[in-house]
Parts: sequence; structure tokens; C-alpha cells
Amino acid sequence: MEININCDLGEKSKHHSDKHDPDLLEIVNSANVACGYHAGDEETMTKVIRISKKNGVSIGAHPSFNDPENFGRERMNLSSAEIKKLIINQYEILQKLASNQGENVTHIKPHGALNNMACEDLELSLILAKVIKDINKDLIYLVPTGSKMQEAARSLDMNIACEIFADRNYEDDGNLVSRKKSNALITDPKIAQNHVLKMVQSQSLNCHSGKQIPCEIDSVCIHGDNESSLATARSIKENLVKNGLELKTLTELKKFK
Repeated sequence: MEININCDLGEKSKHHSDKHDPDLLEIVNSANVACGYHAGDEETMTKVIRISKKNGVSIGAHPSFNDPENFGRERMNLSSAEIKKLIINQYEILQKLASNQGENVTHIKPHGALNNMACEDLELSLILAKVIKDINKDLIYLVPTGSKMQEAARSLDMNIACEIFADRNYEDDGNLVSRKKSNALITDPKIAQNHVLKMVQSQSLNCHSGKQIPCEIDSVCIHGDNESSLATARSIKENLVKNGLELKTLTELKKFK
């Protein structure tokens, strides 16, 4: 059985440091790179691309609302034209820098509030899916499993990779527990590794209540902006390998061959 580990990287900002990025890039298989709208800049993007290339990590764009003040986590109501421009601009910024190093952006994963809104709203999900497919039909679209984003992408016959979150708890409807709640995050690496292994092996979400929801799981996301990210990433990788999982970049997954 194969699985991918992805991580949000290059998110240097006033909200947190990117000091663990080099270490995380020795652990994960795919990097979702902040494109400067919620965090990061050309220097951080170039750094992540360079280290990713060295370590055989596939590169993805992590587009967000243009809201660095709130780290892209505040909801914004934009027109479809504004959403389209957001995605294209951020993809092009990262792709240009990747090209400079002989690399390509091979997946896209929306960030923060934009991602959360699209998980709930099929109309917004379709806008995102269409613009991403128009950019390049071969791009892999990394989406939360069981979400409206997955539904929209499937309707357009896109290359879909479905992810779960290693360090987040789930509600009974399959949505993430709000970060405003005390039980939103899983900060204990031991708990996180068991949480992930159970979901990957059973192909189902573990809800905080104990409920399980069957789903597709191709990738495990570790948030790079948590203090425990590095320890969690190491613990999860070691546990997956120990239990016979084969780790691959998104582009190496059999479903995209």
C-alpha cells in the first residue's frame, strides 16, 4: 500500500518561523509552497524549491486569499473573476521560480479560509477546480477527502489526490474541528501517529467522537506552522514505514501513472 506525506512550507511570516522547513523537507514527499499572499516571499519560495529538488520532493502551489495580516485564515467573499486571478497569479509566481531551477509545479492545494470555504461550498469548489484544470489539466489537485472540493474535481475528471490531516481532529460531518475550539489540534506526536495509521489502514476518517467515515486517502498533511510539526512528521513517517506503507511523491502514486 502506498501513501504520500505532504506539508505546508515556506510560510515565513510574523505568525511563525520557517526554521524547520529544511528538516521537514527531509521527511515529507510533497511540499505545498506558500506563494506570498498569506506568507512567504520569493526568497522563501526559492529556498523550498531548491531543497525540495535536492531531496526528491514534489512541488505544489499553496494559494491563499491575499491576507498576510491574518495568515489567510479569515474568510473573504470574492467574485469568481477575483478567485481565478488569485489562483493563476500565485501559481505563475511559483512556477516561474521553479522553472529557474529546472523544476515544475505539479500540484495545487488551496490554503486556509479559501480551502475551508471551498470544502463546504460546491459553487466555489467548481470555480477553483475549473481554473486549476485550465492552468494545466495534468496538475494534481490536492483536496480534503470527502469534501465538496473532491466532488467538484471529480465532476471535471481531474487528477485528484485526497488528503487527511495528521494534526487535526474531525467533527462527525467530516469537517475539521474549528481552530477556535480547544480540541482542534493534535500536538502529541504519539497520538498523531496512531490517528494517521488507523485512518490510512481503514481508509476512513477518525472523528473526535469515535465515529468513522469511509473515504479515499492518498496523502497525509502535516501543518508546517505548528510547534510540534517536526516531531509529528518524524513520528508519522517512521510509523507508516514500520507498518509496511510505501511513501511516494504525489506524482509517483500509481493512480497518476
